[in-house]
Amino acid sequence: MCFFSSQVKEITRDIKQLDHAKRHLTTSITTLNHLHMLAGGVDSLEAMTRKRQYGEVANLLQGVVNVLEHFYKYMGITQIRQLSERVKAAQSELGTQILADFDEAFPSQGSKRPGGPSNVLRDACLVANVLDPRIKQEIIKKFIRQHLSEYLVLFQENQDAAWLDKIDRRYAWIKRQLVDYEEKYGRMFPEEWCMTERIAVEFCHISRVELAKVMRTRAREIEVKLLLFAIQRTTNFEGLLAKRFTGGTLTDKRPESPLEPTNPFLEDDPGEDVSYPELPKKPKPADNPFHGIISKCFEPHLYVYIESQDKNLGELINRFVADFRAQGPPKAGTEEGGAVLPSCADLFVYYKKCMVQCSQLSTGEPMIALTTIFQKFLREYAWKILSGNLPKSTSNSGGLTISSLLKEKEAPEAAKFTVDELCLICSILSTAEYCLATTQQLEEKLKEKVDKLLVERINLTGEMDTFSTVISNSIQLLVQDLDAACDPALTAMSKMPWQSVEHVGDQSPYVTSIIMHIKQNVPIIRDNLASTRKYFTQFCIKFTNAFIPKFINHLFRCKPVSMVGAEQLLLDTHSLKTVLLDLPSIGSQVLRKAPASYTKIVVKGMTRAEMILKVVMAPHEPPVVFVDNYIKLLADGNPETFQKILDMKGLKRSEQSSMLELFRQRLPTPPSGADGPSLSFSTPTPEQESSRIRKLEKLIKKRL
Repeated sequence: MCFFSSQVKEITRDIKQLDHAKRHLTTSITTLNHLHMLAGGVDSLEAMTRKRQYGEVANLLQGVVNVLEHFYKYMGITQIRQLSERVKAAQSELGTQILADFDEAFPSQGSKRPGGPSNVLRDACLVANVLDPRIKQEIIKKFIRQHLSEYLVLFQENQDAAWLDKIDRRYAWIKRQLVDYEEKYGRMFPEEWCMTERIAVEFCHISRVELAKVMRTRAREIEVKLLLFAIQRTTNFEGLLAKRFTGGTLTDKRPESPLEPTNPFLEDDPGEDVSYPELPKKPKPADNPFHGIISKCFEPHLYVYIESQDKNLGELINRFVADFRAQGPPKAGTEEGGAVLPSCADLFVYYKKCMVQCSQLSTGEPMIALTTIFQKFLREYAWKILSGNLPKSTSNSGGLTISSLLKEKEAPEAAKFTVDELCLICSILSTAEYCLATTQQLEEKLKEKVDKLLVERINLTGEMDTFSTVISNSIQLLVQDLDAACDPALTAMSKMPWQSVEHVGDQSPYVTSIIMHIKQNVPIIRDNLASTRKYFTQFCIKFTNAFIPKFINHLFRCKPVSMVGAEQLLLDTHSLKTVLLDLPSIGSQVLRKAPASYTKIVVKGMTRAEMILKVVMAPHEPPVVFVDNYIKLLADGNPETFQKILDMKGLKRSEQSSMLELFRQRLPTPPSGADGPSLSFSTPTPEQESSRIRKLEKLIKKRL
């Protein structure tokens, strides 16, 4: 058994030795074959190099280099090291020889260029792909430099063709050169070298430098139309490059998609007229890698454009002022009445064109400068066209005179603003609202166009506040006009002998006067603010907030007031309350419910006036009941208000003193920490009111 086991081990050992020997033998044979291939390849490479057989060299050289990689670990062997040095020498000789061949074929000066591509040079390019990358770069550099040498001569700074008005000639020249290149040399260079694009890119770099140089020298000759013409032609050319090329050479990356076989440079650009355009016709493509490659040189001179826009906008504002003076304000009773002034639309259309144009030229500091110009003329428009044309309020109050009111006669005078003036105020208000909304949109668009780092410098809040001020001033003028028209009537009310009124009749003449002015003004204002309903609501609210306190103040001036006089005043107050509640839709064929916020103001204010009169109508005996009734009806803990009520009732000073003392005693005790009495509003029950109050309410209901 042991004998059998030892035999197995010996056999296994022999097999392992044979396998090891076989592997070494195979490796040795493979290495010898590689060595034979390397030695033969180096000999062939040297021979082919001398004969300039670049087509065969291109394939052989790559194989020799690949085989040589297997011998890197044997570089200590003299023969292997010598072969490696011979390969390097062959590569160096090939590089020098190929560069010399290109120099001979495309000399910088002297002999003419050959008429067509050379097969030898085409194969040499394939060899250059295998050699040191610097050889390829040198070939490309020399060829492009030689190809563009004529351009530098034709368009050098002192030549007439170098100026901006001849800029089309530059782009026409390169188009011809690219067509010529593709016809003669398109197949000589490998496609992946992207030689056509490289020529175009180098042309762009040279043009940017040369144009910048000539513009610095002749800066005083640059006019805005000439500058815009040059920029338009340049951006058009950059757009043309984007259609033809991928821009891969701009980042030293190979294009991911194959180039189009057609050449758009063979096509003429549509619409290439020689007139100077006011605005560029074509917008910048969003994904154009060539945008700015030439046109960047114009940016330092865009101050000419900004100054031009400053001048143009100044002239535009002056024209708006002159047109307004010549044509006058919008006429009442026409479609123009209360409409937005057409000049503001013209202004923002021009702004939009300027913004789009400037964003094509630059999205940097020039956009900030243009924004400053925009701000300047937005303010000027608000001052000269809007605020400057608002009618001036006068001290003469229209409406009824006191004597005519006392005689219960109506006067024909209208409010101090004419219908045309009211229409103008509404038109200016609507225009200011349009400008406010459009300025906000303008700010958003400017922030979209400008560089991200400059977004924070775009701020038109001040200009929006200016238009808001115009709106507020316009509403205030409308309110003051109607409010002032009602003043004579309120004054007449306070001058009437309310103590001698013998019976309650129809509404008083002063109420008729107030209602007349409301019916005259409000429909005009509402119709002219139809497009800005919220501002009409603001007008109604502001007028009510101004009129009701003034009406209550004049009520307090009506003293003394008899019981019948108070009943007449209560009837008048109810009539005014009804009119005020209907104010937003008064005189309108379309019945529209007044806003809840407005109704609340009217109800609260006029109810207080009614409560004042109800307190005046109540008997002051017994005093405790009178004081408690006052506190419940008015919920006003101010002694001055109570004093005014006593004056209206015509009480003597001695009676008033005791009443005031009782009033202070009957006030509810304020809660801890409160500054004064907290009185809750409480509507009196019919049992608490006098018979005269109930009689008056029945009379009012009957009249309604």
